[in-house]
Amino acid sequence: MIRQNALTRSTRIRDSFGERVFMFFVYLFLVLVLLAVLYPVIYIVSASFSDPNAVTAGKVWLYPVNFSLRGYQVTFQNPQIVTGYLNSLFYTVVGTFISVVLTVFVAYPLSRRDLYGSNFLMFMITFTLIFSGGLIPTYLVVKQLGMIDTRWALLIPQAIAAFQVIIARTFFRATIPDELVEAAELDGCNDLQFLWAVVLPLSKPIIAVLALMYAVSQWNGYFDALIYLKSSDLQPLQIVLRNILILNTTASGSMDAAAMAQRRQLADLLKYCLVVVGSVPVMLIYPFVQRYFVKGILIGSIKG
Repeated sequence: MIRQNALTRSTRIRDSFGERVFMFFVYLFLVLVLLAVLYPVIYIVSASFSDPNAVTAGKVWLYPVNFSLRGYQVTFQNPQIVTGYLNSLFYTVVGTFISVVLTVFVAYPLSRRDLYGSNFLMFMITFTLIFSGGLIPTYLVVKQLGMIDTRWALLIPQAIAAFQVIIARTFFRATIPDELVEAAELDGCNDLQFLWAVVLPLSKPIIAVLALMYAVSQWNGYFDALIYLKSSDLQPLQIVLRNILILNTTASGSMDAAAMAQRRQLADLLKYCLVVVGSVPVMLIYPFVQRYFVKGILIGSIKG
């Protein structure tokens, strides 16, 4: 064993000088990219825990200056924050479940080569990536269905995304062989049983990818809520945070200079606090699905 290890070390091909220089610049480039991505996050978190005067004066660079929780205190003093959080959790959980189920029900049949007209249906779905009905026709449809100012307005109209259908369909076609379908049919398994007992257990990576994509979209979405929702009790967190920011950046004309300056400082601090508050849930979820995300997105995108 010792001789084998020594032989392995002695016969290992050494990198040339040019290759070592190339790898040095590759790692240097990756480190620079990491810093470019990581520094804004560190800056935002540090600014959110700093004193408003330090934030406005531009004294925050890498770590909190005059550590303060004032921004978070002002943010969570608003009773709409808790309501917005609960609404966003509801829209994210329920909306993601509906979207993943519908996407699987659409993508799996389209992945079957024996489905008549699957290519035409796939063309129609892909066509919507380029052309859509537009905002006004969509609003009229939602209004005619009686979903204005209801939770369904954020769950149904955007339940299925064409891009996610394409990824899921490609994954199913590349992962589920036709021989497996034929074997299941010989055992007396119908399509729904095969989908539940065979396809879904083999499709955990793509399900994780779909869940993450839809969850992030639901959590960060605000435009649909801005259009369809009027009641404050139904508004998601993003709309609540937007309203808080607008209220703190629009100073009243009757304020004196000191009050206006104080509100301006608080508004600058709230920007960073609201970014942290709105980003924490997604950042907590991502590490648990990251390993499935990489595998699922690669399999669903490079084949088909």
